[in-house]
Amino acid sequence: MKFIDEAQIEVFAGNGGNGCMSFRREKFIPFGGPDGGDGGRGGHVYVQADSNLNTLIDFRYQRLYRARNGEHGRGADQFGAAGEDMLLRVPVGTLVRDAETDEVVADLTQSGQRIVLAHGGTGGLGNLRFKSSTNRAPRQSTPGQPGEQRKLHLELKVLADVGLLGMPNAGKSTFIAAVSNARPKIADYPFTTLHPQLGVVRLGEGQSFVVADIPGLIEGAAEGAGLGHQFLRHLQRTRLLLHLVDVAPFDPEADPVRDARSVIAELKKYDPELAAKPRWLVLNKIDMVPAEERKARVADIVRRLRHKGPVYVISALAREGLEPLLRAIFEAVRAAAPAEPEPPTDPRFAQHEQ
Repeated sequence: MKFIDEAQIEVFAGNGGNGCMSFRREKFIPFGGPDGGDGGRGGHVYVQADSNLNTLIDFRYQRLYRARNGEHGRGADQFGAAGEDMLLRVPVGTLVRDAETDEVVADLTQSGQRIVLAHGGTGGLGNLRFKSSTNRAPRQSTPGQPGEQRKLHLELKVLADVGLLGMPNAGKSTFIAAVSNARPKIADYPFTTLHPQLGVVRLGEGQSFVVADIPGLIEGAAEGAGLGHQFLRHLQRTRLLLHLVDVAPFDPEADPVRDARSVIAELKKYDPELAAKPRWLVLNKIDMVPAEERKARVADIVRRLRHKGPVYVISALAREGLEPLLRAIFEAVRAAAPAEPEPPTDPRFAQHEQ
């Protein structure tokens, strides 16, 4: 299935039904009085996060969504039925913005979370509502209110604990395939990864975290080079960034330090807050370096980058050095996770405990 992470849609809530002006007309009942019912409420438009979805592709082919109008009121005290609501299902991690004001309407980060996008119009009042001791034959009713209309921008930001960052062919796809259940395409040419990949890393019972891999970032991405910044949004929800650096590039003129600096510069151009996230340096493809040169090359790269955070040396292809890295990632992710709120204490049981 094609991966789509942005869409523009327009939603129309249902209009409320009109109130009815009617009088009871039956044989032998000369003064039946008013019996016009109210109109029904228009249908709302909801959006709900669904963990079974992973793309916004459905919203590329259908742009307009209309909920049902409420029924009009009728005589004989009959009230109109409410219009049927419309439910739009989106992947978990979808951000909904008003396309005209750029206001955040909904940020769906939990499966099953539901938000109203557009409220249906209220139904009009029938003349039955206007009956009083001084107005026994009211001849007024009110029309239904129109439903809300909104133009919305849907933006998917995948939910992951750890994000992979690096140049094309830095070994990110090989890494995520080696440590998780993800099976991305792996080849020896740039931009093999064309859309984000998610993988679940399992270390043991109840010990797991999610890794996100995005297409490689190259110098000039802000000006549209490569795949640009269009996928960096998928790293904004992560708690930790792994910056993979190829220590043994095929091009003899390539400089791993220069490439790493360009990735960091593009990250800062896109979002300073994203650049400020904890970033670990992971030096990959160490198996391509002669054993006697490894220590010196690693020390040179770290010194020139002036990296202050943790540094790990691995070979994703040979699966060297992965276990200590994964254990450290799990501990960091668990420490950065928000604390779960304590369940409220029921005062009825608190008395018995005392």
